[in-house]
Amino acid sequence: MATQYLAANRFGLGRRYDDPAISDVQGWLTRQLGEYDPAPAAIAALAGRGAIAAAYVEYQEDRRAMRAEAAAMSDEEKGMTPELRRLSRSAIRRHYVDATAARLSAAVATQTPFPERLVHFWANHFAVSADKQTVIGFAGNHEFEAIRPHIMGKFADLLIAAVRHPAMLLYLDQAQSFGPDSVFATRVRGRGNRQAPGLNENLAREILELHTLGVRTGYTQTDVTSFAKALTGLTVAGLGRGAGQRLMPADAQPGETLFIDRLHEPGAQTILGKRYNEMGAKQAETVLRDLAAHPATARHVATKLARHFTADDPPAALVDRLAADFLKTGGDLPSLYRTLIASPEPWAARPAMFKSPWDWTVSMLRALKAPAFGERQNIAAMFTQLGQPIWRPGSPAGYDDKVATWAGSAALMQRVELASRVAGRIGDRVDARQLAPLVLADALTPETGQAIARADSPGQGLAMLFASPAFLRR
Repeated sequence: MATQYLAANRFGLGRRYDDPAISDVQGWLTRQLGEYDPAPAAIAALAGRGAIAAAYVEYQEDRRAMRAEAAAMSDEEKGMTPELRRLSRSAIRRHYVDATAARLSAAVATQTPFPERLVHFWANHFAVSADKQTVIGFAGNHEFEAIRPHIMGKFADLLIAAVRHPAMLLYLDQAQSFGPDSVFATRVRGRGNRQAPGLNENLAREILELHTLGVRTGYTQTDVTSFAKALTGLTVAGLGRGAGQRLMPADAQPGETLFIDRLHEPGAQTILGKRYNEMGAKQAETVLRDLAAHPATARHVATKLARHFTADDPPAALVDRLAADFLKTGGDLPSLYRTLIASPEPWAARPAMFKSPWDWTVSMLRALKAPAFGERQNIAAMFTQLGQPIWRPGSPAGYDDKVATWAGSAALMQRVELASRVAGRIGDRVDARQLAPLVLADALTPETGQAIARADSPGQGLAMLFASPAFLRR
């Protein structure tokens, strides 16, 4: 049983070149829960939400100016507008690029890789996508401000922080959702408009299906609609579209999450058989806290966590144990993590889970003392080539957490090619024969050790180490 390798790779992000040997693996993991830093230097140095929002405001102003100018342009001048538009978007994309580099830097440098893995797990659970233009700059900020500060607290607080962040509200169109009988919608209809601003159910549906209860857990379309009405009023200042922006307070800062009572659907809502009489913003918060404590949520979260740390089909005993802890503690996340560490199932087999491109790259970089990339390496583009673009999972469900997702032959070839480029850059500065026992520990097989020892060059040996079956798995 490769306990040291499992501790470092299944629970952590791979051993660093300067890590000491792990003797008490469970004690090592448990200590990290108290040593976790939610704002490491690379992330703390990034621009905040206000600066990101300012880039969007500038982009919106540029677009309005370009539209006004286009009418007076010649055909030749009109041909320049796509380039001008691209340039105006560059500041928005810069926030995304900087955030991806900071995320990677934090993961490679961390001395608490287990909590860092948990950050990535929860960010994927509450996935947003930078494929949507209004989310590009906010995607990293969502992880850094909504996820990281809350992974050592209660699940309910993590849920509320993730849902209320501008990235989630913009991604799932909550910023354009209005109560059908809200003051605002009623006023619009009163002016003779046939099409008053309407309800958007995206956020409500994904919270129920993905973030809390899970699929086929008894909620109905009526529950989705009622929950969507409870969520109305939540919006983002300065970045949404339409007349609702005119209702923002004069002192509202662009990018700020706000509750606008005139957009909220008035009256009680009945969800999962319970009537919610709360007024205003309190209504949605009460629903969220009830969903966070629901037995179906406990089982949904327990199943996903167990799968991430064991296998595609997680052991039922582990799922039951985690779900029971979740319900007993009211969703206390550190307690859930300690139960996971103490359970026998994650330690019961040799590495079986296939590393995602993110996991594999981070574990490779953690193993190397010498710089693996040049200063001009585009981190975001690299992960796109590997098949896992950062904060761009393609759907609110996030990236799939199963072996088949990442074990395809084409994906493996991408890793082999990257490993070869890294090894070629490092040359003979790293001896793979000495590095293999450190990073593979008790998962190093005689066959892998012999293959590395017989390599034609130091670079080839290093590439073989990073492409070995043991290194590819966790």
